[in-house]
Amino acid sequence: MTNLSEIDKKNIWHPFTSLASEDNPIVVTSASGVYLHTEDGRKIIDGVSSWWVNIHGHANAHIAKAISRQAMELEHVIFAGFTHRPAITLSENLLSILPSNQRKIFFSDNGSTAVEVALKMAFQYWYNQGVNKKKVIAIQGAYHGDTFGSMSVGERGIFTDPFAPYLFETAFIDFPADDNEDHVFSQFKTVADTGEVAAFIYEPLVQGAAGMRIYSAKFLDRLLAYAADKDIVCIADEVFTGFGRTGKIFASDYLSKKPDIICVSKGITGGALPLGATACAEKIAAAFLTQDATKTFFHGHSYTANPIACAAANASFELLTSEECRTNIARISSQHQYFVKKIRSHTRIKTARSLGSILSIELKTDESTSYLNSSRKKIYHYFLDRNILLRPLGNIIYVLPPYIITTEQLDEVYMAIEDFLGQ
Repeated sequence: MTNLSEIDKKNIWHPFTSLASEDNPIVVTSASGVYLHTEDGRKIIDGVSSWWVNIHGHANAHIAKAISRQAMELEHVIFAGFTHRPAITLSENLLSILPSNQRKIFFSDNGSTAVEVALKMAFQYWYNQGVNKKKVIAIQGAYHGDTFGSMSVGERGIFTDPFAPYLFETAFIDFPADDNEDHVFSQFKTVADTGEVAAFIYEPLVQGAAGMRIYSAKFLDRLLAYAADKDIVCIADEVFTGFGRTGKIFASDYLSKKPDIICVSKGITGGALPLGATACAEKIAAAFLTQDATKTFFHGHSYTANPIACAAANASFELLTSEECRTNIARISSQHQYFVKKIRSHTRIKTARSLGSILSIELKTDESTSYLNSSRKKIYHYFLDRNILLRPLGNIIYVLPPYIITTEQLDEVYMAIEDFLGQ
């Protein structure tokens, strides 16, 4: 009998995984709802929405039917000089839920490319006007993707060390916490006052890969207001926080100040197909609205606005904007809040917090809080042995379920966490 796991290990290079890893990859043969069905007959709860993308559950029939219909009509077409209904509909759908200042949608393939587009768009916005602004401000701990531009504005560390000589310089401000907001604002102001800043890029309210770190909407509004006064392009990376994750459709919905550019991906297709989008305000688009061909935005992808991916995104939009989905997000948010109150005083917990469907638990440890914290493997295998997929960020356990998870299924995850804490 063919051992798929062994063939995989021989042929395939997996992301964020050492080639010397002793763990064999788990072969998933099918999935339904919150469950992953494996080759050896296990049923695993997907507690992280398969890297945060699956918001409506696996093998969702509504999305699958939309994909099937579109595949029989138009699978793909060049998007330079041509267009199609799924992309047009998706642009209307996105603009109907994005902050009201957004006007144009540029499609790409994933979160990293959505950010790459945003950065290039911001830089060329100034270039097209003959203005010399090249600095970017970002927040310590940021993760914006793995392409070179997105790495440049992300946290310097193990993910970027091999490429450090090739990354452009970024001015990083400290992560804003309750006790340092005035200091962080002073850092921001010092850089902004140089008049050389092209853009400020941020993950609104939650830094995902940094450990689900949550910060104040009021303080972010303060930064955005000052950036606007200094004519700095503000880029919201909503790749993770978009499509309901924080309790509102976008984290930017918690803010009174709106970004000039927004990057989205992950949940956009409900986890069915890869797709990214970068939206921008009228003022950004205006710098490209010219007969001067040299000021064209020369950026594109072979699969830009793939019709099947757009069809999946439109089907996901219909589910996202339904009353049932809104109710589910509110229910998960309420459950998370109750669980945080229940466990936050546990002796093994440093901090426990939640926002919307995001639950984060930082464990006390003698090591520094980092992705390579040795407790990572112990946590991962403990829950996997109990048929729950939780992929910790070092010593940080997080739960980020599909919105269709039931109260009972989520309670099963909570019980496993309490058992882990009690060992």
